[in-house]
Amino acid sequence: MQLRSTGTRLALAVTAVLAVTAVGAGTLATAPAAFAAPAAPAERADGLAVFPEGSQLGGAGTTGFLSYSFASDSSRELRWTPYDGGAAVPLGAPEGWATGAGDVVVLGDTSWSADFRSITLRNMAAPGAPAVALDLGALHATYVAVLSPTSVLAQVTNAVGQAELHVVTKDGASTTSRKVTGLPADATDYFGSAVDDGSVLVGYETGLEGNRTGGRAVVDVAAGKVTATYASPESGFGYGGLGLSASHVTWFGYESGVGDYVTSVDRVTGTEKKTVLGSHLDEWYQTLVGGWLVYGNPEKSAKAVSLTSGEIVDLGVTVSGAVSSSDGSAVLQGTRAADGSGLFRVVAGADGAPTVTRTAETGTPPVVAPPLEIREVDVPERAELDKNDGKVVLGWTLSRADAYLDVTLTHIATGKEFTKRLTAPASGTEFRLTWDGVIGGVDAPNGKYGVEAEATLVDGTGEPAYQGWFMNVVRTANPHDYNDNGSTDVLARDASGVLWRDDLRDRPVDGTFTSAQRTRIGSGWNTYRQIESVGDLGGATTGDLIAVDGAGLQWSYLGKGDGTFAARRQVGTGWQIYNKITGGSDLDGDGRADLVGTDSAGVLWFYKGTGDYAKPYAARVRVGGGWQVYNQITAVGNIAGTAAGDLVARDTTGVLWLHPGNGRGGFDARVRIGGGWGVFSQLVGAGDLDNDGRPELIAYGAGGTSVYRSTGSVTAPFVRRTTSLYAGEGAKFTSVL
Repeated sequence: MQLRSTGTRLALAVTAVLAVTAVGAGTLATAPAAFAAPAAPAERADGLAVFPEGSQLGGAGTTGFLSYSFASDSSRELRWTPYDGGAAVPLGAPEGWATGAGDVVVLGDTSWSADFRSITLRNMAAPGAPAVALDLGALHATYVAVLSPTSVLAQVTNAVGQAELHVVTKDGASTTSRKVTGLPADATDYFGSAVDDGSVLVGYETGLEGNRTGGRAVVDVAAGKVTATYASPESGFGYGGLGLSASHVTWFGYESGVGDYVTSVDRVTGTEKKTVLGSHLDEWYQTLVGGWLVYGNPEKSAKAVSLTSGEIVDLGVTVSGAVSSSDGSAVLQGTRAADGSGLFRVVAGADGAPTVTRTAETGTPPVVAPPLEIREVDVPERAELDKNDGKVVLGWTLSRADAYLDVTLTHIATGKEFTKRLTAPASGTEFRLTWDGVIGGVDAPNGKYGVEAEATLVDGTGEPAYQGWFMNVVRTANPHDYNDNGSTDVLARDASGVLWRDDLRDRPVDGTFTSAQRTRIGSGWNTYRQIESVGDLGGATTGDLIAVDGAGLQWSYLGKGDGTFAARRQVGTGWQIYNKITGGSDLDGDGRADLVGTDSAGVLWFYKGTGDYAKPYAARVRVGGGWQVYNQITAVGNIAGTAAGDLVARDTTGVLWLHPGNGRGGFDARVRIGGGWGVFSQLVGAGDLDNDGRPELIAYGAGGTSVYRSTGSVTAPFVRRTTSLYAGEGAKFTSVL
């Protein structure tokens, strides 16, 4: 989702987003005023605009014309040139385009306008004004015609699969869609003309598949209804060629044995005529100018025929291309004997007869570097870092390569920032950033980010170009994560009762599990006999703690999501009977973390998680006896791929045993993991450290700390890996959780 701010720091903008659009990521939605066209060069002595040599005519408006040329990669580079001799405005290389509604250029996402789903409207009468982006795909719609700098006609597919014609308008951040009435219910394959005096001519087809016929309708845009209809033997979809003036409507057609022709209807008398152009292979062009049909092909001089009297006038121009202008005139690209090649405008004179005026000459336009723009933005609305190795790729396409791009990612909730200056790529103008999801050496928090990009020319001239967007960073919930950044946090109490939090990196760094940051949580934790990380107690994504004091009172500490904990709450009594407790593993498969404890008689008791943080556990259930042989038990989650969470337990000889969960709060027969585990004073079920979907075990002791990666195997559940966590601190902490 896009944001727009007037400053260069998001901190000034997040409370007052000035523009939020419904366009998808990667679509340029606004063009700030700094993107205005460059100053016009000195006007030519003859006052004519220059039509670029080797270009083709792509459209025409009231103040200028659109031309295109082919780049080295076969893409078509667009430029808008004003008739007054001002500098051309480059419009990039869109997949497709259309023109109309005065001087509006529609930049589309496919090569054929009828398939446009994501469009940008540029009002070239004011090229520095904000562009308007429309996501027609979100409306299940495709483009038909442009009506104004902020609205289009679109074919919308309704809930039952029928095609409807709608007026779609963008007003600031709001997009509205209004159905046009008076059209056949089974009409489809709409296409449209330019707007004339508030109306537009649309073509369509109706009928059953294999037996369809065409139709034409004049639509009053403001009223949203049809004011006149006309029959046609065929749809004409794909041919286009619709014309609308105050006196006539026209459309192009083809008939085997006849060739190309134009049907015209007098809007007052209803008189219908057919003007045959000739063989379909002769590349005919035709446009409507008032009551005159202008037509021809590249081999013949252009003609104008009166649709009322039949009079034919030779216009004296040999034409290679022709377009209808939104002011009702026609613009021809061609050559006239008297003054050479260029563009020629045909209008209906005061006496009704067509007149021809040269408006541009073919030549080499002055070389003007395009203004610095951010033309495309590729920033996902949702960055799921666990699905792409913890990384997200962001991209910005600039109008020029001689620039650098300053990128700032700001976490909205905390203000934490990542900044990076990108220099020009080796080729092209796409500046890319691969962000590893880290800010200041620590995994960045989840949540909403402002993504700002400011482009500046290397030589320091001109105004910077700015774009701002929103992006949501998400990761898979980790029950051992206390500051909502996806990575495991390990807590440790030292001999003086201070509790510390080590934020591990979300993935191994060069094969080693590393601690990125240590934070002091607070003192006074020596009052507790046992402290246990128990996962989520009440429905939040952040992990919580359970602590038991010397009197046997059980307390809960709910994680706040920022690495700290809320004030403690008493949630139980009588817990002095347990010499070992462990939690955080879902032992009965209901999606909630459970707790188990062993009493002095060696009986293991199961406490089912309730999901209610005020009363986190149900009444205890006896699992079985004989657990006095163990001096440590640890809930590790589902490490063996069985029915539910598992326990590992170490006996007094240092042998570690796996108790696979059976999904009912109990366990299947234990499996011997191996001996030598007596060297560790603490075994910690630490959650998923490497994002492989399985939780890990951390073993802490005087001889060092190790990470044991889960394998998913019951018989060999762990593989040992190195870690920098607690290096040289094997005797510092009395409790690790």
